[in-house]
Amino acid sequence: MEFSDHIKTANVEDVVLRQPLHPPSRGTLCITGHHLLFSEREEGSSQQVLLLLRNIDAIEKSVENLLGYPGFLSNAAHGDRMSGSSGTITIKCKDLRVLQLDIPGMEQCLNISRSIETLSCLDNVSEMYPFFYRPTDLSLQDQWGLSTPEKHYTQMKELHERWRLSSVNKSYSVCPSYPPAVIVPNCIDDETLKKVAKFRQGGRFPVLCYYHRKNGMVIMRSSQPLTGANRKRCKEDELLLQAVIEDSEKGFIIDTRSSQQVQQARMTGGGFESKSFYNCWKRLHRQMERGKALQESLIKLVEACSDESHNVDRWLSKLENSKWLSHVQTALSTAGLLAECVERDGHSALVHGYEGTDCSLLICTLAQLIMDPFCRTLEGFLALLEREWVQAGHPFQQRCAHSAYSHARFQQESPVFLLLLDCVWQLWRQFPLALGFSEALLLRLANEVYASDYGTFLCNNDQDRCALGVKDRTHCLFRALLRPAERDYYSNPLYEPTELAIWPSVHPQSLQLWRGFFLRWTQLAHHLEAVQEEIRSMVIEWARVAQR
Repeated sequence: MEFSDHIKTANVEDVVLRQPLHPPSRGTLCITGHHLLFSEREEGSSQQVLLLLRNIDAIEKSVENLLGYPGFLSNAAHGDRMSGSSGTITIKCKDLRVLQLDIPGMEQCLNISRSIETLSCLDNVSEMYPFFYRPTDLSLQDQWGLSTPEKHYTQMKELHERWRLSSVNKSYSVCPSYPPAVIVPNCIDDETLKKVAKFRQGGRFPVLCYYHRKNGMVIMRSSQPLTGANRKRCKEDELLLQAVIEDSEKGFIIDTRSSQQVQQARMTGGGFESKSFYNCWKRLHRQMERGKALQESLIKLVEACSDESHNVDRWLSKLENSKWLSHVQTALSTAGLLAECVERDGHSALVHGYEGTDCSLLICTLAQLIMDPFCRTLEGFLALLEREWVQAGHPFQQRCAHSAYSHARFQQESPVFLLLLDCVWQLWRQFPLALGFSEALLLRLANEVYASDYGTFLCNNDQDRCALGVKDRTHCLFRALLRPAERDYYSNPLYEPTELAIWPSVHPQSLQLWRGFFLRWTQLAHHLEAVQEEIRSMVIEWARVAQR
Protein backbone atom coordinates (compact mmCIF):
# COMPACT_ATOMS: atom_id res chain seq x y z
CA MET A 1 0.00 0.00 0.00
CA GLU A 2 1.29 3.47 -0.93
CA PHE A 3 1.64 6.26 1.64
CA SER A 4 -0.88 8.29 -0.38
CA ASP A 5 -3.54 5.65 0.32
CA HIS A 6 -3.42 6.71 3.98
CA ILE A 7 -3.76 10.43 3.22
CA LYS A 8 -7.29 11.63 2.41
CA THR A 9 -6.53 15.28 3.14
CA ALA A 10 -2.96 16.28 2.26
CA ASN A 11 -3.06 19.93 3.39
CA VAL A 12 -5.32 22.31 5.28
CA GLU A 13 -5.25 26.12 5.33
CA ASP A 14 -5.97 28.39 8.28
CA VAL A 15 -4.77 25.94 10.96
CA VAL A 16 -3.79 27.31 14.38
CA LEU A 17 -0.74 25.68 16.00
CA ARG A 18 -0.17 25.90 19.76
CA GLN A 19 3.18 24.63 20.97
CA PRO A 20 5.38 25.02 24.07
CA LEU A 21 7.45 28.22 24.42
CA HIS A 22 5.79 29.88 21.39
CA PRO A 23 2.67 31.99 20.93
CA PRO A 24 -0.16 30.49 18.84
CA SER A 25 0.43 30.82 15.09
CA ARG A 26 -1.80 30.45 12.04
CA GLY A 27 -0.79 28.79 8.80
CA THR A 28 -0.94 25.78 6.49
CA LEU A 29 -0.68 22.17 7.66
CA CYS A 30 0.65 19.53 5.24
CA ILE A 31 0.94 15.79 5.82
CA THR A 32 3.29 13.47 3.91
CA GLY A 33 4.17 9.82 4.28
CA HIS A 34 6.65 10.62 7.07
CA HIS A 35 6.13 14.20 8.27
CA LEU A 36 3.73 16.85 9.45
CA LEU A 37 4.73 20.26 8.12
CA PHE A 38 3.27 23.47 9.50
CA SER A 39 4.10 26.70 7.66
CA GLU A 40 3.15 29.97 9.31
CA ARG A 41 1.33 32.39 7.04
CA GLU A 42 1.50 35.51 9.20
CA GLU A 43 2.88 38.55 7.39
CA GLY A 44 6.63 38.89 7.84
CA SER A 45 7.03 35.39 9.29
CA SER A 46 8.48 32.29 7.65
CA GLN A 47 8.38 29.93 10.63
CA GLN A 48 8.09 26.23 9.85
CA VAL A 49 7.60 23.25 12.13
CA LEU A 50 8.60 19.86 10.72
CA LEU A 51 7.56 16.88 12.83
CA LEU A 52 8.55 13.31 12.03
CA LEU A 53 5.37 11.24 12.29
CA ARG A 54 7.35 8.50 14.02
CA ASN A 55 7.86 10.98 16.88
CA ILE A 56 4.13 10.95 17.66
CA ASP A 57 3.30 8.81 20.68
CA ALA A 58 -0.41 9.55 21.09
CA ILE A 59 -3.11 11.61 19.40
CA GLU A 60 -6.35 12.93 20.86
CA LYS A 61 -9.11 14.66 18.91
CA SER A 62 -11.94 16.82 20.15
CA VAL A 63 -15.36 16.23 18.53
CA GLU A 64 -17.67 18.01 20.94
CA ASN A 65 -19.30 20.19 18.34
CA LEU A 66 -20.57 17.12 16.44
CA LEU A 67 -22.64 15.76 19.29
CA GLY A 68 -25.74 17.34 17.78
CA TYR A 69 -25.26 15.44 14.51
CA PRO A 70 -26.39 11.82 15.03
CA GLY A 71 -24.58 9.41 12.70
CA PHE A 72 -22.17 12.12 11.51
CA LEU A 73 -19.50 9.65 10.39
CA SER A 74 -21.73 7.81 7.92
CA ASN A 75 -24.20 10.43 6.70
CA ALA A 76 -22.84 12.29 3.68
CA ALA A 77 -25.68 14.82 3.97
CA HIS A 78 -23.91 16.37 6.90
CA GLY A 79 -20.81 17.11 4.82
CA ASP A 80 -21.45 20.84 4.51
CA ARG A 81 -22.23 21.19 8.20
CA MET A 82 -19.03 19.28 9.07
CA SER A 83 -16.88 21.51 6.88
CA GLY A 84 -18.39 24.53 8.62
CA SER A 85 -17.36 23.25 12.04
CA SER A 86 -13.88 22.77 13.45
CA GLY A 87 -11.90 20.26 15.45
CA THR A 88 -8.84 20.09 17.65
CA ILE A 89 -6.05 17.52 17.48
CA THR A 90 -3.67 17.20 20.43
CA ILE A 91 -0.40 15.54 19.50
CA LYS A 92 1.75 14.05 22.27
CA CYS A 93 5.29 13.35 21.11
CA LYS A 94 7.91 10.85 22.19
CA ASP A 95 10.26 13.76 22.95
CA LEU A 96 7.58 14.88 25.48
CA ARG A 97 6.35 17.85 23.45
CA VAL A 98 2.59 18.42 23.38
CA LEU A 99 1.23 20.24 20.31
CA GLN A 100 -2.32 21.35 19.59
CA LEU A 101 -3.79 21.89 16.12
CA ASP A 102 -7.06 23.77 15.66
CA ILE A 103 -8.32 22.66 12.25
CA PRO A 104 -11.25 24.28 10.41
CA GLY A 105 -13.66 21.67 9.04
CA MET A 106 -14.38 18.62 11.12
CA GLU A 107 -14.11 16.26 8.15
CA GLN A 108 -10.62 17.57 7.45
CA CYS A 109 -9.76 17.23 11.12
CA LEU A 110 -10.87 13.59 11.19
CA ASN A 111 -9.01 12.81 7.97
CA ILE A 112 -5.80 14.34 9.30
CA SER A 113 -6.09 12.50 12.62
CA ARG A 114 -6.70 9.16 10.89
CA SER A 115 -3.68 9.69 8.66
CA ILE A 116 -1.48 10.55 11.62
CA GLU A 117 -2.66 7.53 13.61
CA THR A 118 -1.91 5.19 10.71
CA LEU A 119 1.35 6.65 9.42
CA SER A 120 2.90 7.14 12.86
CA CYS A 121 2.52 3.43 13.68
CA LEU A 122 3.77 1.71 10.52
CA ASP A 123 5.31 -1.64 11.46
CA ASN A 124 7.23 -2.24 8.23
CA VAL A 125 10.76 -1.10 9.00
CA SER A 126 11.69 -0.63 5.33
CA GLU A 127 8.88 1.97 5.00
CA MET A 128 10.32 4.14 7.77
CA TYR A 129 11.93 7.49 7.03
CA PRO A 130 15.62 6.50 7.38
CA PHE A 131 15.25 4.54 4.13
CA PHE A 132 14.19 7.76 2.36
CA TYR A 133 16.47 10.30 4.10
CA ARG A 134 19.18 11.55 1.72
CA PRO A 135 21.18 14.51 3.11
CA THR A 136 23.52 16.16 0.62
CA ASP A 137 26.60 15.93 2.86
CA LEU A 138 26.39 12.16 3.46
CA SER A 139 26.78 9.27 1.03
CA LEU A 140 25.46 5.74 1.23
CA GLN A 141 28.89 4.69 0.00
CA ASP A 142 30.42 5.88 3.29
CA GLN A 143 31.32 3.34 5.97
CA TRP A 144 28.28 2.50 8.11
CA GLY A 145 29.15 2.68 11.77
CA LEU A 146 32.30 3.71 13.59
CA SER A 147 33.85 0.28 13.96
CA THR A 148 33.27 -3.48 13.84
CA PRO A 149 34.12 -6.28 16.27
CA GLU A 150 36.94 -7.23 13.89
CA LYS A 151 38.46 -3.72 13.94
CA HIS A 152 38.01 -3.41 17.69
CA TYR A 153 39.88 -6.68 18.23
CA THR A 154 42.66 -5.67 15.84
CA GLN A 155 43.19 -2.38 17.71
CA MET A 156 43.37 -4.14 21.11
CA LYS A 157 46.83 -5.68 20.73
CA GLU A 158 46.91 -6.64 24.42
CA LEU A 159 44.09 -9.14 23.82
CA HIS A 160 45.81 -11.25 21.22
CA GLU A 161 47.81 -13.49 23.58
CA ARG A 162 44.84 -14.84 25.56
CA TRP A 163 41.81 -13.94 23.44
CA ARG A 164 40.67 -14.63 19.90
CA LEU A 165 38.04 -13.39 17.49
CA SER A 166 35.51 -16.12 16.78
CA SER A 167 33.27 -16.20 13.68
CA VAL A 168 31.13 -19.00 15.10
CA ASN A 169 28.07 -16.78 14.69
CA LYS A 170 28.79 -15.63 11.13
CA SER A 171 25.40 -16.91 9.89
CA TYR A 172 23.61 -15.86 13.13
CA SER A 173 22.70 -19.52 13.69
CA VAL A 174 24.33 -19.82 17.13
CA CYS A 175 22.91 -16.60 18.60
CA PRO A 176 20.40 -14.50 16.59
CA SER A 177 21.06 -11.37 18.68
CA TYR A 178 24.89 -11.41 18.61
CA PRO A 179 27.05 -9.91 15.84
CA PRO A 180 28.83 -12.32 13.44
CA ALA A 181 32.16 -12.01 15.30
CA VAL A 182 32.75 -12.07 19.07
CA ILE A 183 35.80 -12.14 21.35
CA VAL A 184 36.32 -15.29 23.45
CA PRO A 185 39.20 -17.03 25.29
CA ASN A 186 41.87 -18.47 22.99
CA CYS A 187 41.61 -21.95 24.43
CA ILE A 188 37.86 -22.28 23.74
CA ASP A 189 37.07 -23.61 20.26
CA ASP A 190 33.92 -22.94 18.25
CA GLU A 191 32.38 -26.36 18.91
CA THR A 192 32.59 -25.65 22.63
CA LEU A 193 30.96 -22.26 22.08
CA LYS A 194 28.03 -23.90 20.30
CA LYS A 195 27.42 -26.16 23.29
CA VAL A 196 27.65 -23.22 25.69
CA ALA A 197 25.16 -21.26 23.55
CA LYS A 198 22.58 -24.02 23.98
CA PHE A 199 23.00 -23.69 27.73
CA ARG A 200 22.40 -19.91 27.75
CA GLN A 201 19.06 -18.19 27.11
CA GLY A 202 18.75 -17.02 23.51
CA GLY A 203 22.18 -18.46 22.75
CA ARG A 204 23.93 -15.50 24.40
CA PHE A 205 27.06 -17.29 25.65
CA PRO A 206 29.66 -15.29 27.64
CA VAL A 207 31.66 -12.90 25.42
CA LEU A 208 34.23 -10.24 26.22
CA CYS A 209 32.96 -6.68 26.17
CA TYR A 210 35.77 -4.83 27.99
CA TYR A 211 39.49 -5.30 28.63
CA HIS A 212 40.96 -3.16 31.41
CA ARG A 213 44.40 -2.11 30.27
CA LYS A 214 45.57 -1.17 33.78
CA ASN A 215 45.48 -4.73 35.14
CA GLY A 216 44.40 -7.06 32.33
CA MET A 217 41.03 -7.88 33.91
CA VAL A 218 37.93 -8.21 31.72
CA ILE A 219 34.17 -7.78 31.77
CA MET A 220 32.14 -10.52 30.13
CA ARG A 221 28.40 -10.47 29.50
CA SER A 222 25.85 -13.15 28.67
CA SER A 223 22.30 -14.27 29.38
CA GLN A 224 21.24 -16.54 32.25
CA PRO A 225 22.23 -20.23 32.24
CA LEU A 226 19.38 -22.67 31.61
CA THR A 227 19.94 -24.85 34.66
CA GLY A 228 16.23 -25.34 35.33
CA ALA A 229 14.58 -27.06 38.28
CA ASN A 230 16.81 -30.14 37.82
CA ARG A 231 19.98 -28.05 38.22
CA LYS A 232 21.41 -29.04 34.86
CA ARG A 233 25.06 -28.28 34.25
CA CYS A 234 27.19 -27.65 31.18
CA LYS A 235 30.86 -28.55 31.50
CA GLU A 236 31.71 -26.48 28.44
CA ASP A 237 30.19 -23.41 30.09
CA GLU A 238 32.19 -24.09 33.24
CA LEU A 239 35.34 -24.49 31.12
CA LEU A 240 34.75 -21.19 29.34
CA LEU A 241 34.33 -19.23 32.56
CA GLN A 242 37.37 -20.92 34.10
CA ALA A 243 39.39 -19.86 31.05
CA VAL A 244 38.34 -16.25 31.66
CA ILE A 245 39.92 -16.04 35.10
CA GLU A 246 42.76 -18.47 34.25
CA ASP A 247 45.02 -18.67 37.33
CA SER A 248 43.27 -15.87 39.21
CA GLU A 249 41.79 -16.64 42.62
CA LYS A 250 38.25 -15.75 41.66
CA GLY A 251 35.89 -13.79 39.48
CA PHE A 252 32.62 -12.03 40.20
CA ILE A 253 29.21 -12.68 38.65
CA ILE A 254 27.00 -9.61 38.83
CA ASP A 255 23.43 -10.89 38.53
CA THR A 256 20.90 -8.09 37.95
CA ARG A 257 18.19 -10.11 39.70
CA SER A 258 17.42 -10.71 43.36
CA SER A 259 18.06 -14.11 44.97
CA GLN A 260 14.31 -14.72 45.00
CA GLN A 261 13.95 -13.87 41.30
CA VAL A 262 16.80 -16.22 40.48
CA GLN A 263 15.07 -19.11 42.27
CA GLN A 264 11.82 -18.31 40.47
CA ALA A 265 13.66 -18.27 37.14
CA ARG A 266 15.06 -21.74 37.88
CA MET A 267 11.53 -23.09 38.24
CA THR A 268 10.73 -21.88 34.70
CA GLY A 269 13.86 -23.20 33.00
CA GLY A 270 16.32 -20.41 33.77
CA GLY A 271 18.73 -20.24 36.64
CA PHE A 272 22.16 -19.29 37.90
CA GLU A 273 25.76 -20.50 38.17
CA SER A 274 25.90 -22.94 41.08
CA LYS A 275 28.76 -22.55 43.55
CA SER A 276 29.32 -26.31 43.29
CA PHE A 277 30.31 -26.10 39.62
CA TYR A 278 31.68 -22.56 39.43
CA ASN A 279 33.65 -22.54 42.68
CA CYS A 280 36.04 -19.77 41.56
CA TRP A 281 33.18 -17.37 40.87
CA LYS A 282 31.36 -15.36 43.52
CA ARG A 283 27.77 -14.33 42.74
CA LEU A 284 26.54 -10.85 43.69
CA HIS A 285 22.82 -10.07 43.30
CA ARG A 286 21.67 -6.54 42.53
CA GLN A 287 18.00 -6.40 41.59
CA MET A 288 17.24 -4.02 38.73
CA GLU A 289 13.77 -3.33 37.41
CA ARG A 290 13.14 -3.72 33.71
CA GLY A 291 10.30 -4.12 31.26
CA LYS A 292 6.84 -3.07 32.39
CA ALA A 293 7.97 -1.75 35.80
CA LEU A 294 10.47 0.61 34.17
CA GLN A 295 7.94 1.73 31.56
CA GLU A 296 5.36 2.49 34.25
CA SER A 297 7.99 4.45 36.17
CA LEU A 298 8.64 6.65 33.13
CA ILE A 299 4.91 7.22 32.60
CA LYS A 300 4.45 8.31 36.22
CA LEU A 301 7.45 10.64 36.06
CA VAL A 302 6.26 12.34 32.88
CA GLU A 303 2.81 12.69 34.42
CA ALA A 304 4.38 14.35 37.48
CA CYS A 305 6.38 16.73 35.29
CA SER A 306 3.19 17.67 33.41
CA ASP A 307 1.29 18.52 36.62
CA GLU A 308 0.43 22.22 36.61
CA SER A 309 -1.11 22.37 40.08
CA HIS A 310 1.94 24.19 41.56
CA ASN A 311 1.47 22.17 44.75
CA VAL A 312 4.89 21.30 46.23
CA ASP A 313 3.70 18.33 48.29
CA ARG A 314 1.86 16.91 45.30
CA TRP A 315 4.95 17.31 43.08
CA LEU A 316 7.32 15.66 45.58
CA SER A 317 4.88 12.84 46.20
CA LYS A 318 4.46 12.12 42.47
CA LEU A 319 8.21 12.31 41.89
CA GLU A 320 8.85 9.79 44.67
CA ASN A 321 6.05 7.48 43.56
CA SER A 322 7.47 7.30 40.05
CA LYS A 323 10.63 5.66 41.51
CA TRP A 324 12.61 6.84 38.47
CA LEU A 325 15.46 8.27 40.52
CA SER A 326 15.58 5.02 42.47
CA HIS A 327 16.18 3.20 39.17
CA VAL A 328 18.93 5.71 38.36
CA GLN A 329 20.50 5.13 41.77
CA THR A 330 20.38 1.33 41.42
CA ALA A 331 21.93 1.43 37.94
CA LEU A 332 24.78 3.72 39.01
CA SER A 333 25.49 1.79 42.23
CA THR A 334 25.52 -1.56 40.38
CA ALA A 335 27.84 -0.15 37.72
CA GLY A 336 30.03 1.21 40.50
CA LEU A 337 30.13 -2.26 42.08
CA LEU A 338 31.19 -3.80 38.75
CA ALA A 339 33.89 -1.16 38.28
CA GLU A 340 35.15 -1.79 41.83
CA CYS A 341 35.47 -5.51 41.14
CA VAL A 342 37.62 -4.82 38.09
CA GLU A 343 39.48 -1.58 38.93
CA ARG A 344 39.99 -1.76 42.69
CA ASP A 345 39.81 -5.48 43.52
CA GLY A 346 41.56 -6.61 40.33
CA HIS A 347 39.15 -9.40 39.35
CA SER A 348 37.32 -10.17 36.12
CA ALA A 349 33.53 -10.16 36.10
CA LEU A 350 30.57 -11.65 34.26
CA VAL A 351 27.32 -9.66 34.04
CA HIS A 352 23.91 -11.09 33.24
CA GLY A 353 20.27 -11.04 34.25
CA TYR A 354 17.65 -12.79 32.16
CA GLU A 355 18.09 -12.33 28.38
CA GLY A 356 21.22 -10.20 28.73
CA THR A 357 19.95 -7.54 26.32
CA ASP A 358 18.90 -4.79 28.74
CA CYS A 359 20.26 -4.29 32.27
CA SER A 360 23.46 -6.16 31.46
CA LEU A 361 24.25 -3.71 28.65
CA LEU A 362 23.32 -0.77 30.87
CA ILE A 363 25.69 -1.83 33.68
CA CYS A 364 28.58 -2.75 31.37
CA THR A 365 28.32 0.60 29.58
CA LEU A 366 28.29 2.67 32.77
CA ALA A 367 31.20 0.69 34.27
CA GLN A 368 33.30 1.40 31.17
CA LEU A 369 32.50 5.10 31.42
CA ILE A 370 33.62 5.06 35.05
CA MET A 371 36.93 3.31 34.32
CA ASP A 372 37.98 4.06 30.75
CA PRO A 373 39.14 7.57 29.75
CA PHE A 374 38.61 6.92 26.01
CA CYS A 375 34.95 6.02 26.57
CA ARG A 376 34.50 9.49 28.05
CA THR A 377 35.54 11.25 24.83
CA LEU A 378 32.88 12.16 22.26
CA GLU A 379 34.04 9.60 19.71
CA GLY A 380 34.75 6.99 22.39
CA PHE A 381 31.28 7.36 23.90
CA LEU A 382 29.56 6.92 20.54
CA ALA A 383 31.76 3.89 19.79
CA LEU A 384 30.80 2.48 23.20
CA LEU A 385 27.09 2.86 22.44
CA GLU A 386 27.55 1.24 19.06
CA ARG A 387 29.47 -1.69 20.54
CA GLU A 388 27.41 -2.25 23.70
CA TRP A 389 23.92 -1.52 22.38
CA VAL A 390 23.66 -1.64 18.60
CA GLN A 391 26.07 -4.50 17.91
CA ALA A 392 25.33 -6.32 21.19
CA GLY A 393 21.66 -6.75 20.31
CA HIS A 394 19.55 -4.38 22.40
CA PRO A 395 16.06 -4.74 20.83
CA PHE A 396 15.48 -1.05 20.07
CA GLN A 397 12.45 -1.67 17.87
CA GLN A 398 10.63 -3.48 20.67
CA ARG A 399 11.81 -1.34 23.59
CA CYS A 400 11.29 2.08 21.98
CA ALA A 401 8.07 1.53 20.03
CA HIS A 402 6.29 3.96 22.38
CA SER A 403 7.24 6.47 25.05
CA ALA A 404 5.27 7.85 28.02
CA TYR A 405 2.05 9.08 26.38
CA SER A 406 0.90 6.15 24.27
CA HIS A 407 -2.28 4.33 25.18
CA ALA A 408 -1.02 1.20 23.41
CA ARG A 409 0.99 -0.94 25.78
CA PHE A 410 3.21 -3.80 24.68
CA GLN A 411 4.96 -6.14 27.10
CA GLN A 412 8.36 -5.61 25.49
CA GLU A 413 8.53 -1.82 25.79
CA SER A 414 11.04 -0.47 28.28
CA PRO A 415 13.03 2.81 28.43
CA VAL A 416 16.34 1.12 29.34
CA PHE A 417 18.34 3.25 26.89
CA LEU A 418 16.74 6.42 28.24
CA LEU A 419 17.70 5.28 31.75
CA LEU A 420 21.28 4.91 30.51
CA LEU A 421 21.28 8.47 29.16
CA ASP A 422 19.91 9.75 32.48
CA CYS A 423 22.69 7.93 34.35
CA VAL A 424 25.30 9.38 31.99
CA TRP A 425 23.82 12.84 32.61
CA GLN A 426 24.24 12.28 36.37
CA LEU A 427 27.92 11.46 35.71
CA TRP A 428 28.25 14.51 33.46
CA ARG A 429 26.76 16.73 36.15
CA GLN A 430 28.95 15.31 38.94
CA PHE A 431 32.12 15.44 36.80
CA PRO A 432 31.65 18.44 34.49
CA LEU A 433 35.28 18.39 33.29
CA ALA A 434 35.73 14.62 32.85
CA LEU A 435 33.39 13.94 29.91
CA GLY A 436 34.21 15.18 26.43
CA PHE A 437 30.61 15.59 25.30
CA SER A 438 27.78 17.89 26.34
CA GLU A 439 24.25 17.46 27.63
CA ALA A 440 23.07 18.42 24.14
CA LEU A 441 24.42 15.11 22.82
CA LEU A 442 22.45 13.13 25.42
CA LEU A 443 19.28 15.04 24.52
CA ARG A 444 19.89 14.39 20.82
CA LEU A 445 20.32 10.66 21.46
CA ALA A 446 17.15 10.61 23.60
CA ASN A 447 15.26 12.02 20.60
CA GLU A 448 16.89 9.80 17.98
CA VAL A 449 16.28 6.50 19.76
CA TYR A 450 12.50 7.00 19.49
CA ALA A 451 12.26 8.75 16.11
CA SER A 452 15.18 9.28 13.77
CA ASP A 453 16.24 10.22 10.26
CA TYR A 454 19.04 7.65 10.61
CA GLY A 455 19.04 3.85 10.61
CA THR A 456 21.25 3.31 13.67
CA PHE A 457 18.43 2.46 16.09
CA LEU A 458 16.25 0.51 13.65
CA CYS A 459 15.52 -3.20 14.24
CA ASN A 460 16.35 -5.40 17.21
CA ASN A 461 19.74 -6.83 16.29
CA ASP A 462 22.46 -7.05 13.66
CA GLN A 463 20.80 -9.96 11.88
CA ASP A 464 17.61 -7.95 11.31
CA ARG A 465 19.59 -4.95 10.05
CA CYS A 466 21.45 -7.07 7.53
CA ALA A 467 18.26 -8.77 6.33
CA LEU A 468 16.60 -5.41 5.66
CA GLY A 469 19.68 -3.74 4.18
CA VAL A 470 19.81 -1.07 6.89
CA LYS A 471 23.57 -0.64 6.54
CA ASP A 472 23.33 -0.25 2.75
CA ARG A 473 20.19 1.87 2.48
CA THR A 474 20.30 4.22 5.49
CA HIS A 475 22.80 6.62 7.07
CA CYS A 476 24.55 6.11 10.39
CA LEU A 477 23.72 8.58 13.18
CA PHE A 478 27.05 8.17 14.97
CA ARG A 479 29.07 9.09 11.88
CA ALA A 480 26.80 12.09 11.28
CA LEU A 481 27.40 13.30 14.84
CA LEU A 482 31.15 13.35 14.20
CA ARG A 483 30.99 15.74 11.25
CA PRO A 484 32.98 18.92 12.06
CA ALA A 485 30.01 21.23 12.78
CA GLU A 486 28.19 18.58 14.81
CA ARG A 487 31.34 17.61 16.68
CA ASP A 488 31.92 21.22 17.73
CA TYR A 489 28.34 21.59 18.94
CA TYR A 490 28.25 18.35 20.95
CA SER A 491 31.74 18.68 22.48
CA ASN A 492 32.23 19.83 26.06
CA PRO A 493 34.35 23.03 25.98
CA LEU A 494 35.36 22.46 29.63
CA TYR A 495 36.68 18.95 28.97
CA GLU A 496 39.96 18.05 30.69
CA PRO A 497 41.00 14.42 30.10
CA THR A 498 41.90 12.36 33.16
CA GLU A 499 43.26 8.83 33.41
CA LEU A 500 41.58 8.39 36.77
CA ALA A 501 38.32 6.52 37.28
CA ILE A 502 35.32 8.72 38.05
CA TRP A 503 33.32 7.25 40.92
CA PRO A 504 29.75 8.59 40.98
CA SER A 505 28.03 9.46 44.23
CA VAL A 506 24.73 7.62 44.54
CA HIS A 507 23.52 9.33 47.73
CA PRO A 508 19.95 10.58 47.26
CA GLN A 509 21.15 14.18 47.70
CA SER A 510 23.61 13.68 44.81
CA LEU A 511 21.02 12.58 42.24
CA GLN A 512 18.81 15.09 40.48
CA LEU A 513 15.91 15.09 38.07
CA TRP A 514 17.22 15.45 34.52
CA ARG A 515 15.51 18.78 33.93
CA GLY A 516 16.99 19.22 30.48
CA PHE A 517 14.97 16.24 29.29
CA PHE A 518 11.92 15.85 31.53
CA LEU A 519 11.23 19.59 31.85
CA ARG A 520 12.66 20.61 28.49
CA TRP A 521 9.45 22.19 27.18
CA THR A 522 8.96 24.47 30.19
CA GLN A 523 9.95 28.12 30.43
CA LEU A 524 12.42 27.34 33.21
CA ALA A 525 14.34 24.81 31.11
CA HIS A 526 14.27 27.21 28.17
CA HIS A 527 15.93 29.93 30.24
CA LEU A 528 18.52 27.49 31.64
CA GLU A 529 19.35 26.30 28.12
CA ALA A 530 19.87 29.88 26.97
CA VAL A 531 22.18 30.59 29.91
CA GLN A 532 24.17 27.39 29.31
CA GLU A 533 24.60 28.25 25.65
CA GLU A 534 25.83 31.72 26.57
CA ILE A 535 28.34 30.25 29.04
CA ARG A 536 29.45 27.75 26.41
CA SER A 537 30.05 30.55 23.88
CA MET A 538 32.04 32.53 26.45
CA VAL A 539 34.25 29.52 27.28
CA ILE A 540 34.92 28.80 23.61
CA GLU A 541 35.78 32.45 22.95
CA TRP A 542 38.06 32.57 26.00
CA ALA A 543 39.87 29.44 24.76
CA ARG A 544 40.42 31.06 21.35
CA VAL A 545 41.85 34.19 22.94
CA ALA A 546 44.11 32.12 25.21
CA GLN A 547 45.57 30.29 22.19
CA ARG A 548 46.64 33.50 20.41
